[in-house]
Amino acid sequence: MVTEFRNDPLSDFSSDRNREAQVRAIAAVEARFGARVPAWVGGREVMTDRTITSLNPSEPDQVVGYAASATPEMADQAIRAAYDAFREYSRWTPEARASVLLRAANLMRRRRFELNAVEVLEAGKSWIEADADVAEAIDFCEFYAREAERYGGPQPVAPLPGERNELTYLPLGVVVVIPPWNFPLAITAGMTTGALAAGNTVVLKPASATPVIAWYLLDILREAGLPDNALQFLPGSGGAIGDFLVGHPLTRMVAFTGSKEVGLRISELAAKVAPGQKWIKRVIAEMGGKDAIIVDEDADLEAAAAGIVTSAFGFQGQKCSACSRAILVDAIYDRVVEDVVTRAKAIRVGPVKDPAHTMGPVITESAMNGILKYIEVGKGEGTLLCGGRRIERPGYFIEPTVIGDVKPGARIEQEEIFGPVLACLRARDFEEAIAVANDTDYGLTGAVYSRNRAHLEQARREFFVGNLYFNRKCTGALVGVHPFGGFNLSGTDSKAGGRDYLLLFLQAKSVTEAI
Repeated sequence: MVTEFRNDPLSDFSSDRNREAQVRAIAAVEARFGARVPAWVGGREVMTDRTITSLNPSEPDQVVGYAASATPEMADQAIRAAYDAFREYSRWTPEARASVLLRAANLMRRRRFELNAVEVLEAGKSWIEADADVAEAIDFCEFYAREAERYGGPQPVAPLPGERNELTYLPLGVVVVIPPWNFPLAITAGMTTGALAAGNTVVLKPASATPVIAWYLLDILREAGLPDNALQFLPGSGGAIGDFLVGHPLTRMVAFTGSKEVGLRISELAAKVAPGQKWIKRVIAEMGGKDAIIVDEDADLEAAAAGIVTSAFGFQGQKCSACSRAILVDAIYDRVVEDVVTRAKAIRVGPVKDPAHTMGPVITESAMNGILKYIEVGKGEGTLLCGGRRIERPGYFIEPTVIGDVKPGARIEQEEIFGPVLACLRARDFEEAIAVANDTDYGLTGAVYSRNRAHLEQARREFFVGNLYFNRKCTGALVGVHPFGGFNLSGTDSKAGGRDYLLLFLQAKSVTEAI
């Protein structure tokens, strides 16, 4: 019998045993640097002459792996193999599909330090951030296994004399999964296992910056008992195969997490009916945010400053949920900003192989250059209070950057930067703070620090985001606890890790029999 869902606990790195195990795992992964990562198409490994190079962003002269770079021809083969496999896999019972995911969760637990190590070295995550990412992947497997059984069971319908009625949920078909690099195991596993739990087959196009950790997911799912063709693995650039996968007539659904621009393009392409296509494609699109933390005069100011800094600079600000705007009422603005700057300056930045460094590199050189350009823009839109520079050492390191007295409507207040840059804004009062917070194209996460119940209730009604937090940071959603997804151009509000999520991968069939 499957027990009630519980979130997997984080590793305790104050334990000498865990620290030593993590050091050994990092060394073991480093010893495999430069390995070749094939595509998995039609039940076999396929390597290509052209490859995608995955670098260690802390030490960019180190190659974590060389991944195959798939062609449109390979993409067509992958979709057709998944389409053919759907007929058999869709007939698996929900219990059988759930058992694969539960075994995968246990395999992740056994390989936890190894998975952490890959994320540290390939994605530049600190030990704590990497471990939380792996824990979330485990949670997705566990949660969606249970959800598969719930949706596979009897569904309530109203009784009617003279008829026997039932409602069942059926899988859709081939799901193309396009995950981001910033949660390279958690979100990749979440979208992939959600589709598989519902009985769909999947073509997974991993993020080009983090293909190695995505290959580990394929390896784990296959070891857990997933049929060879239920999951196709197709590294490749969006330009080379992304549009092809989305537009293919046998693609039934696309699950995407990434930038607003790419998400909108996917939505547009998926809306076009290709010759031979027999359905309207579904799209899950989670597309980022410009998230704000509001602090009023009745807040615990020390807790607010700590929450802002953690939300802004955790994983270098490379989270769609990261706080990129601190909106502070005028009466407490100076005190909070001073504390935020002090805390930001205290962050230890450097190669995250060393657990003493809690902030690591941004993901690529191009990302670093884009962030630095935004900082230059920000210097003209406010007052640079700390940071603002690249750290002169190998790797893509940027100082935690705080820019004060930014005005509503400024570029750094409106545009997603996806880096360690925080804009601080003054508001006359709480009413104006809410108005400023809502005045963007996005609506993903937000937080309010206040002990004023009227303000909290006003925010509950009027702060228009998918995930709103009171008196805590605006990052760190837990599977099953904080169903995750945003409003407006933050996406389709899919509520990953919630009880509605699997329904997006299913279609309902009503059967009536006269009696």
